[in-house]
Amino acid sequence: MILKNRLFWIAAFIAFFLDQLTKYWIVQTFKLGDTFPLIPGVFHFTYVTNTGAAFSLLSGKVEWLRWLSLGVSLVLIALAWFGPVLNRWDQLGYGLILGGAMGNGIDRFVLGYVVDFLDFRLINFAVFNIADSFISIGIVCLLIASFQKTPTTNRRR
Repeated sequence: MILKNRLFWIAAFIAFFLDQLTKYWIVQTFKLGDTFPLIPGVFHFTYVTNTGAAFSLLSGKVEWLRWLSLGVSLVLIALAWFGPVLNRWDQLGYGLILGGAMGNGIDRFVLGYVVDFLDFRLINFAVFNIADSFISIGIVCLLIASFQKTPTTNRRR
């Protein structure tokens, strides 16, 4: 059996696996609130928890966000499984978004919060995680895919 939209499934698995692996490492290595400067004043690993969405948006809305993560995940799985064969950029984009949504969704269902640890202090950015990064990269991939699609015209010739 040939798996339809193979890149989608591979991207989703890798994104989910890397997200969960890095969060596990942070939780096992750091105490909540600990920080480790990789580049002092620029980039740190800082262990925090987040009850909101990516980059601390909608803070405290865990119940709503856990169901949103599940819904997005189910829609993306259905799209890849039952929908058409997608182009590479769409497969990559949707797969990365699925992996990120599943990674943060698992955290919300199991822990009640998301583990965040990537801390860019140079620009005073919200602490985030690998899942957030993959979701953002996935959106960029979908934008690239949208620019590659040729618009159809209804001109008579």
